[in-house]
Amino acid sequence: MTEAAALPGQPRGGVLSGPATDRAVNVLAPNASAMTLDGTNTWIVSEPDSGLAVVIDPGPLDDVHLQNVIATAEQAGQRVALTLLTHGHPDHAEGAARFAELTGSKVRALDPALRLGDEGLGAGDVITTGGLELRVVPTPGHTADSLCFHLPADQAVLTGDTVLGRGTTVVAHPDGRLGDYLDSLRRLRSLTVDDGVHTVLPGHGPVLEDAQGAVEFYLAHRANRLAQVETAVENGHAAPSDVVAHVYADVDRSLWPAAELSVRAQLDYLREHGLI
Repeated sequence: MTEAAALPGQPRGGVLSGPATDRAVNVLAPNASAMTLDGTNTWIVSEPDSGLAVVIDPGPLDDVHLQNVIATAEQAGQRVALTLLTHGHPDHAEGAARFAELTGSKVRALDPALRLGDEGLGAGDVITTGGLELRVVPTPGHTADSLCFHLPADQAVLTGDTVLGRGTTVVAHPDGRLGDYLDSLRRLRSLTVDDGVHTVLPGHGPVLEDAQGAVEFYLAHRANRLAQVETAVENGHAAPSDVVAHVYADVDRSLWPAAELSVRAQLDYLREHGLI
């Protein structure tokens, strides 16, 4: 067993940019950081031999990157006909308005403030641009407006920040709520069990070959962290910053501010359920 195969979700090795499935190509944005991992994955999704493409998460406001996305589609003989957003965080959505200018495409998102055009996105919606079938899956939790996109023909799901290719995501309190996030993970697990999804195309990090394994790991991780936070509070660590120092002592301190957002969401969840 390789080292990669031993990791949750079996992350795919190799270069992140380029074709990932028959219908999905990644163009990696140059915004690597502790929070964005290697950078934002901008996905170009289309039916083979179609002249129309859908772009998911144009990424940051970086003209070089946006032009690279357009050039990648054009090299495949495609025109960008539609832009979709998994959520509104700047590393995914800041470049959307400029990208729409460059491509003439509409921008669809759950949050009306992010849309350019009349149509939003919601549960049950199916994108059919260029013959594509892309199903909208509401997955609030990381943020209230988080969406995933199910690509049945490739047995894949594009997860934005709901499931990452490496590590775990932040429940971005107060907008993000832990109860919603756990429900969203269970919804994704149902896709892996009932709909044959086995590939995760994440918003950051490598492609995951074992979608069910990744989601199960996330659920177990959340349950473990929640138990640790509950124990920390029982031991007198009441302030969120104190809980972070106690529970996340082995995590790089540069990530503690993000960890505190998750801790605040966990504390809210424990209070709502009468556990603290």
